[in-house]
Amino acid sequence: MRAAPVAFCALYFASAVCGWTKPLEIFFVDVEGGQATLFVTPAGQSLLVDTGWGYNAYRDANRIATAAKQAHVKKIDYVLITHYHADHVGGVAQLVKKIPVDTFIDHGPNREDTNSVNHLYSEYQAAIAGANHVLAKPGDPVPIKGMDVVLVSADGKVIGQPLASAGQANEACSGVEQKATDPTENARSVGMVITFGRLRIVDLGDLTWQKELELMCPENKLGRADLLVVSHHGSDQSNSPALVHALRPRVAIFDNGSKKGASPTAWDIVRLSPGLQDIWQLHFADAGGKEHNAADPFIANIEEADTGYYLKVTAEEDGSFIVYNARNKLAKQYSAGQ
Repeated sequence: MRAAPVAFCALYFASAVCGWTKPLEIFFVDVEGGQATLFVTPAGQSLLVDTGWGYNAYRDANRIATAAKQAHVKKIDYVLITHYHADHVGGVAQLVKKIPVDTFIDHGPNREDTNSVNHLYSEYQAAIAGANHVLAKPGDPVPIKGMDVVLVSADGKVIGQPLASAGQANEACSGVEQKATDPTENARSVGMVITFGRLRIVDLGDLTWQKELELMCPENKLGRADLLVVSHHGSDQSNSPALVHALRPRVAIFDNGSKKGASPTAWDIVRLSPGLQDIWQLHFADAGGKEHNAADPFIANIEEADTGYYLKVTAEEDGSFIVYNARNKLAKQYSAGQ
């Protein structure tokens, strides 16, 4: 990772010192190796990407509700379920008992015919009965006010045409490894590109390697990203160089657990991405050791104990943003990209 000249701002001084008004707020809630990412726009609308696990005494639902309260959100406008695995959809039934949800977005029927996933899907259907529902399709927007969200993958399909400003030949496809087709729900993940002014964010859920190649080879259909939510918690089943190196993220955030995600192989692919400034992680990854983890100040949860510290991004429309670590109160500012 290349060091870059950046300013450090105390979070409570961000507006005054850094000149930010009506920012986009993004909470990376610690759900212990699952995903629960809450976007709150300047218009006051909210999008929650996944809900973490269930069956944990409301741990994940409570953490999401706490983040919503911190952002002055009394209901979640959209909950987008990327796919039907326990660490993404498992928390829905508990979440709706903690905070109202207006609309659910998903890719449609479960495609992984196993007892565990069939059970999760049935529980999900029961929990959202009577709520508004949107079927995710590649190329469709999410009609949230205050940021632009376009879906780029869903139900095993990806966009056919490049997004605006994308479509360049992808040199990172040359010689890229081919892997076996993934038959699980991971390959059905709903993925999205989010644009807030000049800031671009990519979050592909748990989309796996071969589906990444469909998006990125031979042409890069997504363009570049300022902020990458590292796919699949940093698993080496995802995060091909053809994806990560072509996106050229300035900052990458791993929503990993201590024993889940941030594999050394995937971590190295991210670390070697051109233009990367920093990696941030929700947890120290035990398998990586010091060599394959971010520096301690950039990790929200260092110890094995379930402390539940989160990461937060506060972004301005000019493309500048701050990443904040709730554990140590570190807030690092990144200037607008070129």
